Amino acid sequence: MSSIIELVHKAQEGDEEAFLTMFQEYEKDIYRMAYVYVKNQEDALDVVQETAYRSFKKIGTLRNPAYFKTWLIKITITCATDMLRHKKKIIHLNPEYAHPINLEDNDIPLSLSLHDLINTLNESEKNIILWKFYHGYTLKEISEIEESPLGTVKSVLYRALAKLRKQVRRVDMYE
Repeated sequence: MSSIIELVHKAQEGDEEAFLTMFQEYEKDIYRMAYVYVKNQEDALDVVQETAYRSFKKIGTLRNPAYFKTWLIKITITCATDMLRHKKKIIHLNPEYAHPINLEDNDIPLSLSLHDLINTLNESEKNIILWKFYHGYTLKEISEIEESPLGTVKSVLYRALAKLRKQVRRVDMYE
């Protein structure tokens, strides 16, 4: 961890190699988070690239170097949601090709149903669910990341879980 802190300080002083070293350390995590949001490889790679650009430009604004990874993931989520908002304005002429299925998944039906379930949540709920269950952060850490009171984070988490349970029960009724 101390090496990351040293690299952050070097990057904040303009050392491009230090920034690149740190970014590459978390590139796979950034890609995975981007993919969860945008649901295809090309867009996820674009989000990774945009995250690299934005984080490099804003490295001086990072107050606590120990939270570098969290800061990157937060930028990734912002880039991904910006892309999704932009894409909503685009009309697909062949909508059946808009969301290709990842053929590398071993369980395509499970993968699709999890994506569908996550997409029933609003942006705040989705973020908190992903922070908690995808990245393993505690509720206290999530409240710091989201800059929200702990009680609000808990409420949003429990509301999101209730929505997911309701959706799962609904799906079970139809099968």
